[in-house]
Amino acid sequence: MPEGHSIHRLARAFLDGFGGQRLRVTSPQGRFAAGAALLDGGRLVATDAWGKNLFLGVEPEPAPLPRGSASSGEPHWLHVHLGLYGAWTFAGDDAFAGPHAIGAPRVRVAEEERPLLGADPVEPPETAASAARAGQSTSAQSTSGEAPDGEREPMADRSPPPSGTFVPPPPRGQVRARIVGEHGVADLTGPTRCEVITTPEKVAVEAALGPDPLRPDPDGAGRERFVAAVRRSRAVVGAQLMDQGVLAGVGNIYRAELLYRARLHPLRPGTGIAARTLRALWDDAVVLMADGAATGRIVTTDPADRVVPEDAWYVYHRDGRPCLRCGRRVMVDDLATRRVYWCPGCQRRR
Repeated sequence: MPEGHSIHRLARAFLDGFGGQRLRVTSPQGRFAAGAALLDGGRLVATDAWGKNLFLGVEPEPAPLPRGSASSGEPHWLHVHLGLYGAWTFAGDDAFAGPHAIGAPRVRVAEEERPLLGADPVEPPETAASAARAGQSTSAQSTSGEAPDGEREPMADRSPPPSGTFVPPPPRGQVRARIVGEHGVADLTGPTRCEVITTPEKVAVEAALGPDPLRPDPDGAGRERFVAAVRRSRAVVGAQLMDQGVLAGVGNIYRAELLYRARLHPLRPGTGIAARTLRALWDDAVVLMADGAATGRIVTTDPADRVVPEDAWYVYHRDGRPCLRCGRRVMVDDLATRRVYWCPGCQRRR
């Protein structure tokens, strides 16, 4: 499952590949037929991401208005949360600029898409409390550092037909929503949430989420909100970082790596952590996740600490192996139904 940086990449990909275009929106699977009908023929006027939630703003197709009336000017918002198994797959002609896929790692098999064999184990499903906040999530991502958000190289069959008009390939598998623009197509499969909402409903979804390190925070209000939320709870910090109402967009990889870099044991209660330590953790998240959004990869190790170039992470999925800094064996345990990783030498429990 992609973490927050991948959803910001999706927002940018849709803006680059479909922005300003009239869209053909369908539901080949049929489960999103009513929502697709609301969006069909509309123009993509905005994209947005908050944590692990993607929003596509589609201005409805103009309709004749009674004399003297005015359009509300409000777009419909396609709200998507990929959850554990969701993915967007893209295709297009030579004029289409976009990734091949972002979401759960997948490979095409016959006429459908299946989870990529050999991918890291998927974390257990989210709890009801986190799902109510539009999804706590974890990652099934490659430990090799190669495109952990499920991106692939551009497909080879992107050449336009002789007429110069883009013709999308047939949908493959259980496609919940298909979006076709002037030069490309995007297919959504397996999402936890796929719905059309209004602007007030979008605001309500965002209000239930914690601050997102990838969203602008010029006055530091998001950082201070995060610090206050952690410090007022005795819940352990390792659980709080996965609570999307505390910090939006962080999943299991960023959780493990941010705690390691901050030298925080995952079982430290939030009330016992200094504000300056949490501010530094937030600032580190801003830098690391911005790099992930730019490259599509989660790389948290400093070059001097890498024993081999493939050492992208300090502790995530390194249980039983020596810490890259102190040499102690990396530990793993279950915390709130998810696996948490830490180094007992670098992250002492006080």
